[in-house]
Amino acid sequence: MELITRSVTSEPASPLNSPGKEKMEVTSELSSSDVQSRDSGFFERGIKTMLSIRKSKRNLKKERGKEDTGTWNAKRLLQTLRSCEENKPTICNSVEKAAEICEPIEAKPLSVMEINELIQKRQLLEAFASIKLMEDETISERDSEKYSDNPQELVRKSKDVDLLYNSITNAIKSIVEETLEDPTLQHTMLTSIVTLIALEEAAHSSTDNAARPGSDLLGRPRKWREQWREAVNESARKRVLKAPMASREEATSWLDLHLHFLQEHLREDLLKIKSSVKKCYPEEYQVCDTYVEAFHNAIASHLQELSQGPLDFHELYTLLDWVANTYQSELFLGHPELKPEVKTENLSLLLTPADWDKLKNDYIASAKGKIKSYFGNILSLEVTEKWEKEVHLEEKENLYHASLSLDIQTIIGQHVKVSGAISRSLETKMLELCMAELLEFIPRFEQEFMAWSTVQDSPIFVPYLVAYINSFHDLVSGLETAFTVNTEELQKILAALTRNFTNIFLTKLRTKTQELLHEVHKYVVKEYVTQIIKPRWKMNRETRQQVSRKMSLEAAIIHSALIDQGSDADWLLPVIDHIANIIGEKKKDKMKAYVKELCRDYPDIRKEHVLAILALRGLGRASRAAIFQQVRHAQESSDGGKGGTLFAEIDVPVICSCF
Repeated sequence: MELITRSVTSEPASPLNSPGKEKMEVTSELSSSDVQSRDSGFFERGIKTMLSIRKSKRNLKKERGKEDTGTWNAKRLLQTLRSCEENKPTICNSVEKAAEICEPIEAKPLSVMEINELIQKRQLLEAFASIKLMEDETISERDSEKYSDNPQELVRKSKDVDLLYNSITNAIKSIVEETLEDPTLQHTMLTSIVTLIALEEAAHSSTDNAARPGSDLLGRPRKWREQWREAVNESARKRVLKAPMASREEATSWLDLHLHFLQEHLREDLLKIKSSVKKCYPEEYQVCDTYVEAFHNAIASHLQELSQGPLDFHELYTLLDWVANTYQSELFLGHPELKPEVKTENLSLLLTPADWDKLKNDYIASAKGKIKSYFGNILSLEVTEKWEKEVHLEEKENLYHASLSLDIQTIIGQHVKVSGAISRSLETKMLELCMAELLEFIPRFEQEFMAWSTVQDSPIFVPYLVAYINSFHDLVSGLETAFTVNTEELQKILAALTRNFTNIFLTKLRTKTQELLHEVHKYVVKEYVTQIIKPRWKMNRETRQQVSRKMSLEAAIIHSALIDQGSDADWLLPVIDHIANIIGEKKKDKMKAYVKELCRDYPDIRKEHVLAILALRGLGRASRAAIFQQVRHAQESSDGGKGGTLFAEIDVPVICSCF
């Protein structure tokens, strides 16, 4: 701002009004304890006084003609303020009383620089009086067309007035914004601002607002009360932004900490406003309501910015919970020490409906991944901590029990509960989300369990299968009891799971039965062959043929019985028939063919086994050895046989040859 160090008038200084006496400490006296205790009537009387002064001015102008036109009003205002300074024990009850007892005193006009120095020292009342004197003089000169030949001079003087008023405006804003920053509240500064605003409103109350060429703002209201309100809003904005806020990298709970600091610091500010700041203003200012509204708007703007940033699941919930449950609670605006001055019932929504809905939708979207992760962790723990370690389940009342149902209900219950604490609609959305994720989780759980049971033949399979079926059905009844939820789709999925688990069990049972029958089948055949090839008395031809026929008949009975029961050991079928054919065969060529088939089908047969079988045929040692030499290539060229091992598990008998 360019300040011109020149006097506002050419009027000579009076000996009674030296410059030293004009620079009075008006602020300190007008802000005394008497001033602080006065109500709005003080300002009403002040306004009436200013109107009375204006009326007196018009009467004097008629008497004095054009002499000193446009300067008396400001002089009288300055004299009134000086009277309050000099007569403060008995006179300072109101501007009106001071005006009544004070005689007019000539005041020496101040230069722009001198007025600006008063403003810098925050002697605003005296500065205002001098500016008003300058303004009145400039208006009078304009009306007398003094500057008709030099309009630029009128423009310069008008700008000086405007710049000085703007300086006072900035000083008012600065003082108001510093009110909460300064730990020691300066009551005198605030009361002087209130007085200043009242005097300015009275001084310009009947001014024509129509702009005139070259002097647009001369005599027009400065609207300092509105500037005061804007300063309160700016102060609130700065206080909100001043709350400490760490980065996500510095603290994972950065948002929770920030909101805690915010409510603690601003609550202290509101307590200061209630206990100290409010006393400096008349009732008409509604200081507490004004500050609460300013803080409310500043916080709303700040939260709107926070909600637009990238927030994770826990941060979104922290913000939702703070808005819904903390903001107007006893932790903040509803604190008992703030009552009854701080009222919350008339406050607007902290977040707009659109921002609030966006925040809830973001929370639900983030919760989808979180719930899926929780269910996934349940499955992982079942696999790694129970299935793989083959942990045996506990039995309660002869039933197998798993913690699966309780774990799932706990997860759903906790998330639905905390969501319901924010809003009913959020509770409903969270329940719907949990149910949707549960419907997806159960088939995934089933697939994992079936895959594990297929690969791993574990003794805990059946207990876990039974426990899971029971647990999932407990889950349905638990959800129906705890929540108003439609479980029809869930019951369909669980019915399919029960069928599949039952099929797994039956398949496992059939497999186990087949394995058992296979082993039984093999054992019977092995024991039969073992008994057959034991050394016996030499049989004649007729006896050998009878034995051969009987063996074939018994082989058919054994195989039919076990195959019909479910045995799949069909590779055992030919062994007894091969031995029976060898024993009952008359011709050596056919006998060799039977021996060759036996060696090919059962490659684990050894030379001793073959010789023992041939001994039953009644052949001598040389004949037995010759036949084995002729057929052993069949054993060597065998592809491994049709099944498992048989002769490897049969002890070789000791053959005794008699000469």
